[in-house]
Amino acid sequence: MSHESSIVSSILTSTVSGVVSGLSPAANLQHGFLRLPGKESAKLAYTFCKSPSNDPVATLIVFVNGLMLPRSPWEAVMHHFYGECLDAAVPCPPMLSYDRYGQGDSEQDPKDATSEKEEGYGHDVMDAVDDLHGILLHLGTDKFGHIKLGTSKLILVCNSIGCAIARLFAQRYPSTVCGLLFLDSIIANSDLVSFIPDPDAPNFKKGELPDGVTLEMLRETRKKFMKIFHPSVKNAEGLDRRSLPSLLPSAHGPKLVGLKGNRPFLTVVGHDPEKFAEDGETGSLEIPRAITTNYHNPFWAKYNQDLVHITDSAAAKGPITAELCGHFIQRDDPVQVARLLFRLVSSVREHGW
Repeated sequence: MSHESSIVSSILTSTVSGVVSGLSPAANLQHGFLRLPGKESAKLAYTFCKSPSNDPVATLIVFVNGLMLPRSPWEAVMHHFYGECLDAAVPCPPMLSYDRYGQGDSEQDPKDATSEKEEGYGHDVMDAVDDLHGILLHLGTDKFGHIKLGTSKLILVCNSIGCAIARLFAQRYPSTVCGLLFLDSIIANSDLVSFIPDPDAPNFKKGELPDGVTLEMLRETRKKFMKIFHPSVKNAEGLDRRSLPSLLPSAHGPKLVGLKGNRPFLTVVGHDPEKFAEDGETGSLEIPRAITTNYHNPFWAKYNQDLVHITDSAAAKGPITAELCGHFIQRDDPVQVARLLFRLVSSVREHGW
């Protein structure tokens, strides 16, 4: 057993002081590293908060990052979610966040060094899916308080591309997930450029430009989005996104199969359109508000409206607008996220899953 694995085993099988007595979990969050089988040369960073309950059919909440924020902002969500449980006098489930290979405190994916793919495309979203499964297997069973995939309740809380990874995880490993909280999901079936009209296309109708939008705005915004957001653009994480539109070609399907064959509970949350437009205009990309208002926000809103259909209507909530939040909802308002998560967990509990 490696030194890091020994630390993990020691931490996760120990009792986290203060949880039972009702203290804040802030001092009880355990930070560590693990090495996945077959990828022992690289460390994955995680944060874990153990539940005081030893229920053999426990609920595990896993936070899945987007591309641009590491796991650290989830700690505030954990803190406030614990407070929600404390106020309601219900047990707080164990919680896990982690940095994927190449982000936050984790090292680069060892696969990148041996892959025959072009540099920057060494691992893709399906590798990220399998890495999450590997984490749960590697640290599972008694180390997570008797968590066992297929019998325990797995709830995934995700932002941006993390939502796509969660969907693919639930598809690849059916009957493992009973709840999903999507925070401003990536528009997985888009190249993230073409929803903005091309003013130089043969069929473009200049007379249909909305008020405040110019041809130059369209050209410049498309150029910026192509450089930053297109799935072919490389990123520091080394995560290849080019296959994402073909892996998830539809926002509304396929329907997911959750724990015990049931449809998982799902809450879809979108950004505040005004805050998102403001962030785009004042941020480094300087996207004109008129572009965001007329094109980006409506396109994203439609995607979220379709996204709720990946489960049954009785199990779906949303789309909900996260007021005063931009794309990084967990950073902008962790209290709101904690409350939404508490409602989701309550729904799971009420249905005896």
